[in-house]
Amino acid sequence: MYGTPALPPDFVSLPYANPDAPKGGRVVFGNTGGFDSLNPFVQKGTAPWQLGFWGYESLMGRSWDEPFTLYGVLAESVRTAPDRSWVEFDLRAEARFSDGSPVTVEDVIWSYQTLGSQGHLRYRGMASQISDIRQTGPRTVRLEFNTDNRELALIAGMRPVLKKAQWQGKDFTASGLDEIPIGTGAYVVSDFEASRHVTLRRNPDYWGKDLPFRRGTQNFDEMRIEFYGDQTVLFEAFKAGELNVIREFNAEKWDRQYGFPAVLRGDIVKTEIPHRRPSGMTGFVMNTRRTPFDDWRVREAMLLAFNFEFINDTITGGVQPRITSYFSNSDLAMRSGPVDDKVRKLLTPYSDSLLPGALDGYSLPVSDGTARNRGNLRQAMGLLNQAGWRVSDGVLRNEQGRIFAFDVLLRQGDTGNQTVIELYARALERLGIAVSVSTVDDAQYTARISAQDFDMTTFRRDLSLSPGNEQHLYWGSSRADTPGTRNLMGVASPAVDGMIDAMLQAGTREDFATAVRALDRVLTTGRYVIPIWQFDVGRIAHIRELRYPARLPIYGDGIGFLPDVWWYQAE
Repeated sequence: MYGTPALPPDFVSLPYANPDAPKGGRVVFGNTGGFDSLNPFVQKGTAPWQLGFWGYESLMGRSWDEPFTLYGVLAESVRTAPDRSWVEFDLRAEARFSDGSPVTVEDVIWSYQTLGSQGHLRYRGMASQISDIRQTGPRTVRLEFNTDNRELALIAGMRPVLKKAQWQGKDFTASGLDEIPIGTGAYVVSDFEASRHVTLRRNPDYWGKDLPFRRGTQNFDEMRIEFYGDQTVLFEAFKAGELNVIREFNAEKWDRQYGFPAVLRGDIVKTEIPHRRPSGMTGFVMNTRRTPFDDWRVREAMLLAFNFEFINDTITGGVQPRITSYFSNSDLAMRSGPVDDKVRKLLTPYSDSLLPGALDGYSLPVSDGTARNRGNLRQAMGLLNQAGWRVSDGVLRNEQGRIFAFDVLLRQGDTGNQTVIELYARALERLGIAVSVSTVDDAQYTARISAQDFDMTTFRRDLSLSPGNEQHLYWGSSRADTPGTRNLMGVASPAVDGMIDAMLQAGTREDFATAVRALDRVLTTGRYVIPIWQFDVGRIAHIRELRYPARLPIYGDGIGFLPDVWWYQAE
């Protein structure tokens, strides 16, 4: 995107992979919930999230050690215009699907057109920005763009390539458990039982095993995913030896509950993986399409009532720091205090639509750490009064007599967030607000989120050091009301759209960073999410036979680390 790639054309392997890692072994992971589909590329159904990463290749692949750089996978070479108005890929002659058939330009074109029109919403945004896609040589495909967007040339290389012939006469959107998309990756589904387990085995004839990009990766012969009703049952299964690895997101639990016999014997190893990626946003999102969360004063009151310091101390022992903005923990984060001149220049055209704090400075409310949180609750009540809500007979009502009540939608088995909401609800009761909790299974949760049928729910968006077109998917106004949108809060802000465009059109890294900081400021002052704690270090407990390279990527324990560069080594 900017500058030149860090690796030379003759690189041996990715810098955080061990090119001499042994192949073999089996690893068992655990998921909560269930699945009713094995097609991760369509909107319908719930597929194990890992499938899209383990079984399918794209034209280019990302190095998790450098933002905004891609290297060839299915493509052996790439050309693009200086202004990034078009990009051309040459397919490797040896590229194959898992059934042994060659990957053709026709497959690439069909995949892009089908995913762009019938696939999951995350694939559709780019389709409208492609003016033409055509074959320009025996193994060459060219895409031309109709938008001034420098990232499109990279995004074009990141789409999965599926086999056109498999879907002739079939409905791609209706596939579930009956039809598994044939992939180009190292792993294929070998066994499954709906909502119970799925097993993937490494294809011994995988065409790309000798590519430098893949050397030292995809080392396990078999990877299995077991499904459990909730995180508590999953943890007990790990303690019992049914699982080989588990990620822990609670620092206090990591310190206090990982002293079981297998850990004490050394059969289970506790590993901590640092990273340098943005915090992203984790917390509870408010649906601004609905009253009362369509009023920013109400959302600010909700933030004031959320006693983070007390809740964090209760849940995590106060160890994990709070997320302070969408890109906190990185150079892309909004700066404290008033905006600098560069950010102000970007935001000034949208000053009429900006919320308080966007230009002058904003930070999340901080409580006194006590359970009562009286000071912040007084401020919250003041804002609620300004918004037309007043307490009558111990109940908060508006001028029309409507009671302030809302529901929190949670997945079945999400015990951690249930505890947080219970603590939060006690504070809201003191404001006269009634909170209910709806706990539903995975299928119902997915359906309700897709239909935007919620008041408040859990929220997590992992953000990278190279944010791009996906930002339109996350908070762009064009899809705010589209069923299945990832814009859960319903952001419809000209300033947000403008900052995303400025980010995508930036010609230098400095201009890009300025636009992202401005975007971060608009999103944070929008008060759409109640942020909780960040995961500042990856915590992985695993059997001692699982190993990983000493050299870690800057993204740490992100996608592309476990299981990609790990291996099994018997004692």
